[in-house]
Amino acid sequence: MKWTRRDLLIGLGGLPILGAVWWAGAANTVGSRRKRSEILEQLNITPSLPPAVPGIGGEPVRVGIIGFGIRGEQLCRALGFATENWKEQMRLAAQEDPNNHALEDFMGQEKLNVKLVGICDVFDVRAQNFIDSFSTPENPIKRYITYKDMIGSGDVDAVVIATPDHWHAPISIEALNHNVHVYVEKPMTHTVGETYLLRDAAKNSKAVLAVGHQHRQTLSFSTARDIVEKGTLGHVSLIQTNTNRNDDNGAWNYDIHEKASPETIDWEQFLGSAPKVPFNKNHFFRWRKWWAYGSGLSGDLLTHDYDRLNCVLNMGIPSSVSASGGIYTHNDGRNVPDVIQVNMEFPDYSTGSSQAKGKEKGMTFCYSATLGNGFNRPTILMGHDATMELGNKLTIWPDGASTRYAEMIEAGKMNPGVPIYQYNPAANVPDAISSATSQYFADKGLMWTYIDGVRVDSTFLHMREWLSVIKNGGKVSCGINEGFEEAISAHMAGLSWKLGRKIEWDPNTEMLKPIEGIDFDEVLLANGTWDMKPEMVG
Repeated sequence: MKWTRRDLLIGLGGLPILGAVWWAGAANTVGSRRKRSEILEQLNITPSLPPAVPGIGGEPVRVGIIGFGIRGEQLCRALGFATENWKEQMRLAAQEDPNNHALEDFMGQEKLNVKLVGICDVFDVRAQNFIDSFSTPENPIKRYITYKDMIGSGDVDAVVIATPDHWHAPISIEALNHNVHVYVEKPMTHTVGETYLLRDAAKNSKAVLAVGHQHRQTLSFSTARDIVEKGTLGHVSLIQTNTNRNDDNGAWNYDIHEKASPETIDWEQFLGSAPKVPFNKNHFFRWRKWWAYGSGLSGDLLTHDYDRLNCVLNMGIPSSVSASGGIYTHNDGRNVPDVIQVNMEFPDYSTGSSQAKGKEKGMTFCYSATLGNGFNRPTILMGHDATMELGNKLTIWPDGASTRYAEMIEAGKMNPGVPIYQYNPAANVPDAISSATSQYFADKGLMWTYIDGVRVDSTFLHMREWLSVIKNGGKVSCGINEGFEEAISAHMAGLSWKLGRKIEWDPNTEMLKPIEGIDFDEVLLANGTWDMKPEMVG
């Protein structure tokens, strides 16, 4: 049965609901509104509304920024502070492409009750850029040489941590121990051991910790949670999710600043717990390519997909993880893989079943990534009754062998080749995607979501939630428990790749099952696979 543009328009039916479109069957056999309504009534899916967030009143939250690189600048914009250089770049971009609304969106963004008071960055140029951009006579910005100086100053209520991965936990723990609120980028930790230390610090602190998985604000994901909970898909036995990037930026080959030198970069402070090696610009600006500072595909990109599916399924830590892959597309001195395949097993997990009790149980979460090809592969949740494609929009197809929909399929009211439901919160909203890497982030709900048909920065919503909880109490959507699950799962993938064997989790002890003669943290911090001689390369 052919699916024409006319059928598509009939199927959409012009039913905008909070900027979304409900779509039940776009084929001629289910073209009538009555039959579409019958399908929607059976599915009983309600597009999720954004959660109500109490206002951030009272005295401004005094925020210190630790790390003002690429992500640090993005987080500052989410807080309402953009450099003049970025504004000019976006103004010129809008002139070239009328669909580029980045500057317009930023200028229209809700103002948060935040006061930037300090910067800590080991690169003098970045620290000065922060001060030049945001310091005023009424609110002078102070530069702190170390994060401990900032946290112990008494001048900050909260810190935003956008450093290399190996600094996430030490800085977060220091802040929590001083009851300073924390917004930390993912992955939450760099080793297994510090994951437990950070959890203890968070539970013993009066401060609020939020982990930077901003996709938890994306409305299609909360709608997907409703879909799964209502049994729409039946028993989900397989998830396929992917990373596909094919450019230098996507492969972490970021620009090296012309003013970088041992005189402008505090190299010893950057290294911290990492191996002591001579000054290296490549390592400083492209740190994600080395295990000593970063977490590779498992910690940097798998964590996006794991957490956004965990917020839909609440699946928790896998019972076991197996990983394979290698350095196949960028042989440039890096020692983290640029191609990886990860299988996470959840043998006791169930989304419910429409079949006989006990027939179905267990799920495999399959993640694959390459930094050498940009072909878009969607995230797919495969259930006995239906399949869901999940991104910033979601689409559901019935399965031809479904138990739940058997009668409707038999009656011709459903066709396995035609979607029975689509939720697109971006309906009729043009988006400007500037690069393949930007497209990757947009498809995963990491750049923006849509409220009443208006595009809103997901990071802004995530940081607003954190600030609101600081002021009003409550719970952040991605806190220490969610961050713990993300970190342990990512570390299991990294360990499996390095050791070339399955890594198992014991839910009773809440520990990784030990392997004789293996120190998991020693393995994670080593450069390359474990059978390689640990040495710094590049």
